[in-house]
Amino acid sequence: MTTWLNMSLQDGASPIMEQLIFFHDHTLMIMLMIITTVMYMMTTLLWNKHTSRFMLEGQLIETTWTIAPAIILVFIAMPSLRLLYLMDEIHNPTMTLKAVGHQWYWSYEYSDFTKLEFDSYMIPQEENQASTFRLLDTDNRIVLPMNSPIRLVVTAGDVLHSWTIPSLGVKTDATPGRLNQVSFSINHPGILYGQCSEICGANHSFMPITIESVSANHFINWVSSL
Repeated sequence: MTTWLNMSLQDGASPIMEQLIFFHDHTLMIMLMIITTVMYMMTTLLWNKHTSRFMLEGQLIETTWTIAPAIILVFIAMPSLRLLYLMDEIHNPTMTLKAVGHQWYWSYEYSDFTKLEFDSYMIPQEENQASTFRLLDTDNRIVLPMNSPIRLVVTAGDVLHSWTIPSLGVKTDATPGRLNQVSFSINHPGILYGQCSEICGANHSFMPITIESVSANHFINWVSSL
């Protein structure tokens, strides 16, 4: 989860998020190279008092500064397109989770199990304990097995919402009357936090998402205990 004064992205909890972080760093290095080159040239022009009659017209340099940006854009576009296709690809899921957004809570249904559904509300501030996070913890957590492809189906019951877990690289709009689908896999155990990322009314800030990632055996025991 995000910590105080954290200026970078959250640690990736899924393969897709790790790839997104790599792409972010890749693009940032290209931007740093461009900024450094432009600043050097501007500084040189400010301090250099010499002129050259050969610089009044130069087909070579004009060709260079036309082709170079195109090549740089290709180096940005290729990994970007690869990531877009990876994020849209739906693998053979081991289970399906349905999330329904309401004002202002989430309802979850485990479609592969009989009558396994619950509502998830934010824990009120006066009921917070030392081990809970303000505005992020819920009374009913989503329990999911790690290292398993999960299919998430998202919709809404009233207005637009957005189901978002930053550390998974997942952000899916919840639209009334429409099913949106996304796939992800959690690569380590732990608790992941997210929030609704679409302005949905007065209490938009108070409908968090909490995922508890556990081993497959622990997940089976959890399902059996319900």
